[in-house]
Amino acid sequence: MSLDPGALPTTLGGQFKRHLGAYVAGGVMLGVFQLALNRIDWLSKAAIDDVFGGAPEQVTGPALWMFGLAVLAFASRVGSRWYIFNAGRDAEYELRALLLHRLHRLGTAFYRTMSAGEIMSRSSGDLQQVRLLLGFGVLNIVNVVFAFASALQVMATISVRLTLVSFVVLPVMVITTRTFSKQMFTRTRHNQETLGKLTEVLQTNLAGVRVVRSFALENREHRRFAAANAAYLDASLALARIRGLMFPMVGAASTLGVLAFFWYGASLLQRAPEAGGITRGEFFAFWLAYGRMTWPMIGLGFSISMIQRGRAGYVRLEEIFRALPEVTDGKLPHPKEVAGSISVRGLSFSYGDRKVVDDVSFEVPAGKSIALVGRTGSGKSTIAMLLARLLPTPARAVFVDGNDVCDLPLSAVRANVGYAQQDAFLFSTTVSRNVGFSLDECDSEEATRKIREAAREAQVLEEALGLPEQFDTVVGERGVQLSGGQKQRIALARALVREPKVLVLDDPLSAVDAKTEAAILDAIDRQAAQRTVILVTHRVAAAARCDAIVVLDEGRIIEQGTHDALVQNGGLYAAFAEEQSAKSELDDLEADAAQPGPVPA
Repeated sequence: MSLDPGALPTTLGGQFKRHLGAYVAGGVMLGVFQLALNRIDWLSKAAIDDVFGGAPEQVTGPALWMFGLAVLAFASRVGSRWYIFNAGRDAEYELRALLLHRLHRLGTAFYRTMSAGEIMSRSSGDLQQVRLLLGFGVLNIVNVVFAFASALQVMATISVRLTLVSFVVLPVMVITTRTFSKQMFTRTRHNQETLGKLTEVLQTNLAGVRVVRSFALENREHRRFAAANAAYLDASLALARIRGLMFPMVGAASTLGVLAFFWYGASLLQRAPEAGGITRGEFFAFWLAYGRMTWPMIGLGFSISMIQRGRAGYVRLEEIFRALPEVTDGKLPHPKEVAGSISVRGLSFSYGDRKVVDDVSFEVPAGKSIALVGRTGSGKSTIAMLLARLLPTPARAVFVDGNDVCDLPLSAVRANVGYAQQDAFLFSTTVSRNVGFSLDECDSEEATRKIREAAREAQVLEEALGLPEQFDTVVGERGVQLSGGQKQRIALARALVREPKVLVLDDPLSAVDAKTEAAILDAIDRQAAQRTVILVTHRVAAAARCDAIVVLDEGRIIEQGTHDALVQNGGLYAAFAEEQSAKSELDDLEADAAQPGPVPA
């Protein structure tokens, strides 16, 4: 099924209208089903009255008609479920696609307020409740309406007084369902919220299992999980108590209605029809009709429970659907060609009230490179993410080939600005599919060539070929089977495989040694004319290779120039250079001291 998630309706009403044809077809089928049962009621009356009236030979015709109507009722009942349940499944499929589409567009501010565990709970449990509401819930409600109308026609035609007596408990059922349905919505939502917190605890423990083990805190985390599990148990039991009270009360009220029917119906059966009584056939037909109405009425409590769970689930999903993305598409068309020149003009950015980038400006001509250097927390990584529009870039602050990135389509920015981050994330799939993540498929000859070329440029080709299944080796959850340096280089290859015109490297080589880093930068330098490079690094040796260097401190540029000029200036960059040079010399001395000397004769 091919669809555009961005064009899908997010509301329950919108989803109902989108699948209205299926719901109408299912409703028609339910109407046919109830009409068939209605006719069976009347044919049953005629057959029984014929038997007791001394004309049993007349039963054959009604019996054959009842058989045909029973087949029709079966077919229409199956058809109604096919149409309505399929509509609910289609709505679930579309809402799930829409959910992922929205999650892809939401920014870091949203993910700071909603954890991955909470999102997983909503996208599985809550979405399932919505599906049941749009499927089984709709089916039950429509069936109750048609069953009530169909049965009431038979009952009222036979005896209005007997109908009123049978309905004496109906107000009790209505009051019971209304009272409990309000409490059920509140408790259902609380139950699903506690499930979300439980899922969050479990997800964080799975993701950080190595950290938990390294600190020997398994018992503490077990207690934290047990507390969340107990809270979910309490919420589930509170919901179960409501449902446990409502269903028996509705069932008891229905039973009282049956008793009232038998009590008054038996008295009418003893009277002649001319004196306001009813025949045996009418009594049986009334009983069939009342039974057809009773079971849906008993099931109404279950339907209301399902509807309230679906409503509560949708309210939680709606928080994601209504969340506004921080980064949106620009109005300019997709540029035909991108040279790769970058211009940053007075860029400022804050996380809440904390300003991390303050009036930063620099220029990078197409095919040139620049290094962003500074202490931890100086705003380097934030600038890198703003260049790639992974954060809400301020308007009129960052330009690509003279075009404001805020005016460009996101697809154009992401296609031409490759981004490799320090915290490398790998998918639980093969090396080939991780490197070729941006490719439509990874198995063609051309895709294989691109993947291997990117791996060679990232200095990970030989190690990939040395794995048990080479590029088809599954790296495990988040690349657990690889070292930190291997993960960083595979993530770098993933950014390179798209052959972006602008390559933003957010310290993606921090876990590799200086020699490997130099080899990688040599490979990138060889293609300098084809791409613009912005390198975030803490290593002076790497920064020295760039055409220009920007030194940041507390979000502001304090120095800017070439490596030689900055070293001569004697500022912060020169201090970095001197410190790292001294450390390098000390490391060399320690390495020499560790070498075994000549053995005396």
